[in-house]
Amino acid sequence: MRTVITGLTRSKAGRKRWSRSRRSRLTTVGISILAVMVLLAFIGPLMVHNDPLTVNMSERLLAPSWQYPIGTDHLGRCLFSRLAAGAQTTLGIAALALAAVMIIGIPIGLLEGYKRGRADAVLMRMVDAIGAFPDFIMAIAFTGFLGPSLTNLMLSIILVNWIGYARVVRSIVLSEREKEYVLAARAAGCSSWTIIRRHLLPNIISPVIVLAALDIGKIILIIASLSYVGLGGQPPSPEWGAMLNDGRPYFQSNPSLMIYPGLAIMLVVISCNLISEGVRDRLDVKSI
Repeated sequence: MRTVITGLTRSKAGRKRWSRSRRSRLTTVGISILAVMVLLAFIGPLMVHNDPLTVNMSERLLAPSWQYPIGTDHLGRCLFSRLAAGAQTTLGIAALALAAVMIIGIPIGLLEGYKRGRADAVLMRMVDAIGAFPDFIMAIAFTGFLGPSLTNLMLSIILVNWIGYARVVRSIVLSEREKEYVLAARAAGCSSWTIIRRHLLPNIISPVIVLAALDIGKIILIIASLSYVGLGGQPPSPEWGAMLNDGRPYFQSNPSLMIYPGLAIMLVVISCNLISEGVRDRLDVKSI
């Protein structure tokens, strides 16, 4: 009987090690894909010296060549140059929006979770009201109200996404603020700022990192989707979602106009999801 139990334990441990090894390999694949896309954004314009905005109707819809590595679009613009410029736009806006969301959401969650009171109740009711709608719907509503542009799209994403960070941070702070080490620090005369900085802030770092890794792919999808429907990047901006919309009328005659930007979006989102799973396993965060 003991032999059977030992064998089952070893089998479970082996499966767990294999699962972790597989996830580690997938995380490496995700990091590699994202690194290639970032390199495309920075090195692409140096490799191919074509202006992504210059229209040349005499060279429209050309096949791949040395001058145009993946061909030209319906206005004679270099597709490779536009993809590289689009990587800078899409990834840059996503990174800026995520940074702003964390800068807004984390302090609000820390303060409201520790202080509580009437302000916390009012703020959380407002957060619940906004959070009752899907992020994509709220982003469309805010962008439609502010007007179609990449700047307004980024502001809309910030207005929608800070809620998730404030909720996660607040819930962690609410569970930590009554524990013995926080009560001991309070009894020792530590200020609220010291308790938040030294004791509460380290406990939220891991969940916030995992949430950020999960969110970056979703933000990129929102940017591309709203640009596709005309609420984000405006012509002639080389944004991936706008490039999809530009190539839609030519899908049957020249599908590469939609395939390349669609493939870029898909690869970046998949890589972000793979990285987020690896970060979740490494930091051992199971609640997000």
